[in-house]
Amino acid sequence: MLKLENVHASYGLAKALEGIDLHVQTGELVAVLGPNGAGKSTLLKVISRSLDASGVLTLDGHSLHPLPTEKVVALGICHCPEGRRLFPELSVLKNLQLGAYLRKDRSAVNHDLSMVYQLFPILKERNHQMVSTLSGGQQQMVAIGRALMGAPKLLLLDEPSVGIAHRLKMEIFEAIERIRQTGVAVLMAEQDAQSALRIADRAYILEQGKVAREGKASALANDDHVRQIYLGLS
Repeated sequence: MLKLENVHASYGLAKALEGIDLHVQTGELVAVLGPNGAGKSTLLKVISRSLDASGVLTLDGHSLHPLPTEKVVALGICHCPEGRRLFPELSVLKNLQLGAYLRKDRSAVNHDLSMVYQLFPILKERNHQMVSTLSGGQQQMVAIGRALMGAPKLLLLDEPSVGIAHRLKMEIFEAIERIRQTGVAVLMAEQDAQSALRIADRAYILEQGKVAREGKASALANDDHVRQIYLGLS
């Protein structure tokens, strides 16, 4: 579905990604791991076309390079960014509805809204509550739900568990598994390597803008280097 070959990206003179090769199959859950500054968020921004890059970048064989961000969303790539970037003074419902602003299929939009409420029942209870009054974990649920309202083929999740209480973090990871089970492919940048490897099919580990390791999540979870550096295990 998604294919990157020899992708390079920079912020001015500072190189952020160097020669990235990566792919995501239909319905696959792929984790991108690495320390702060490794290039995880940059990678997702390149895919959603909010940051320019060189190299091959295709979705279903079609190049994403000439497309503005809104066209990429219309093709089925929806990005849930780090920091959530919600509209704090709007209600949960309004924030979710904004995720479907490009869609005209009202009945399908209502169906997807029901799906989001099934994934995160607390959001239905807080439907008319201002987002600024929610906990951090509940706001992350709104951010993921808003991205799902765009009807993605590929969902990009940037640090979905950062700054969230453990119980809500586990709920969010369970919801991500359920999203994948519906057929939506997920590419997830995540600091919690242990939880990410538990639910992912495959993973890439970035170090200084380059792919340092890649493979099946189960194999990487047993890799000595990964266990010591990213899982804190000996």
